[in-house]
Amino acid sequence: MSRRLTFALLLVAAALSQAAGATWGWLGVRIRDISEPEMDEISRRHGIREGFGALIVEVMADTPAARGGLKNGDLVVAFRDRPVVDTRSLQRVVAATPAGEEVVLTVLRTEEGRRRVTVRVGTMPREVLAERIAAEFGFLLGEMSREREGTLSGASDVPIVGVVLRGSPAERAGLKSGDLIVEVNGRPVASRQAARELLAGVGLDQPLGLTVGRGADRVRLTLGPAAAGSR
Repeated sequence: MSRRLTFALLLVAAALSQAAGATWGWLGVRIRDISEPEMDEISRRHGIREGFGALIVEVMADTPAARGGLKNGDLVVAFRDRPVVDTRSLQRVVAATPAGEEVVLTVLRTEEGRRRVTVRVGTMPREVLAERIAAEFGFLLGEMSREREGTLSGASDVPIVGVVLRGSPAERAGLKSGDLIVEVNGRPVASRQAARELLAGVGLDQPLGLTVGRGADRVRLTLGPAAAGSR
């Protein structure tokens, strides 16, 4: 089975069952899936059958992962002895773990082989939570291009849709890359920070209403609940 070699772009966390106002578990790492050639290399190098896992690209400073001893390049293959097949499976089990609870991760580490690392799960920071919720609905916030900034007054801090994920609630609702977000669930937003504050309180089991600026038009969209299906 082929897999895209992509960054998770967001810190570990997020289960589709999370409700509005709930805290989400957090490790503090950037991860990506591994490719088929990497799977084969891992199997040969370690002499084992595991050809799956979530690769840690970066351990963020002063986070639960850093304090627990996780390292850049670690391949997480199990969480509490349950296999981790890709980034999504790791994200979901971390999110389901209460903050403050210690968990054991099994990792494959270059030159050291298999290791068990104990980490105390933390609470996801609110700003990161907002980005994660947006991703669950199928879009990522982006940066305004300089060319476009010049066409809009005060546009440098306007929340803009950077990426729409294929097959997601966002794509099905008609959200497009480059849309300017002007309302979240009927509440106006004037900055990226304001958008994040509203997104952080959105429940994944409820529809998400967005009003976006698209050219000279304003378009109202309703994104189906993220918990209704996977991407």
